[in-house]
Amino acid sequence: MSTATTASVSTHILDTSVGRPAEGVAISLAARSGSGAEWIALGGSATDADGRCKDLPALPEGTTHVRLDFEVEAYFSKKQAEAQQDAPRVRDSGAFFPEVAITFAVTPGEHYHVPLLLNPFGYSVYRGS
Repeated sequence: MSTATTASVSTHILDTSVGRPAEGVAISLAARSGSGAEWIALGGSATDADGRCKDLPALPEGTTHVRLDFEVEAYFSKKQAEAQQDAPRVRDSGAFFPEVAITFAVTPGEHYHVPLLLNPFGYSVYRGS
């Protein structure tokens, strides 16, 4: 939850290759207080069955930039292994993008919902509501 002196962040992931939420993707959150400041790792979580990550850590006061790191390689490896259980292997496991890092600026008092639209060979991100 955002306050007058802090911003807040939420996210979710939609796997556009299947039109479903991406479950079990690890996400880590980092923040900094200015463009030249060091990143501070705040912790992380993983997406639930609805592709949402509802328990990201709170941002510290003074945060101006946020970085979300989505570890998508394990998700795609697992998804491919499940799809290929009874089929011949058609391509290497893993993902073209093993991780997706999204960095954005924040303003105290604002909430930032940052959805990730993901597929094995591309992604898109935007500020949601």
